[in-house]
Amino acid sequence: MRRTAWLLMAIVTSLPASAQWSNVPAKGIPRTKDGKPDLTAPAHRKPDGKADLSGIWQADEPNRKYIQNLAADFKPGEFPIQTWAEALTRERQTNAGQSQLPATHCLPLGIPLLDTSGATQGGYPLKIIQEPELMVILYEDSKEFRQIFLDGRKLAEDANPTWLGYSVGHWEDDID
Repeated sequence: MRRTAWLLMAIVTSLPASAQWSNVPAKGIPRTKDGKPDLTAPAHRKPDGKADLSGIWQADEPNRKYIQNLAADFKPGEFPIQTWAEALTRERQTNAGQSQLPATHCLPLGIPLLDTSGATQGGYPLKIIQEPELMVILYEDSKEFRQIFLDGRKLAEDANPTWLGYSVGHWEDDID
């Protein structure tokens, strides 16, 4: 009996839990009359007037091709690329870049791979938490996080090394 319970528990907990939040609408998202997100609505603003990037982000289907191939819409020979970079691209395409991927060596992906890692396989979302002096990015794919300090500090010359680096930023312009 005890063995059966453990087996049943192992099976149930190993099943995918996809779409577990599909019926929970995100607050504050402007919607069209049919209930879909209104992608033409103006950007939500924080109290300080900056665009609010907080929320869950995921590449949509038409744009995933650029994650795999930045030059997807260019004809052969049209893409403005330096000779050395083109040679390196060809070399990495011969083995699908596998030997260069950090995961091949049991290492975390790092930036920019972490930002795009799941987008080619259907997309892993990431979540941005934005505060006036700090932005945090939570990566569902690898369970990692990244902090971007927005409090005016300078980039540290002797920052402790981390897989996702030490990031500082500031607002320059608004795109609305």
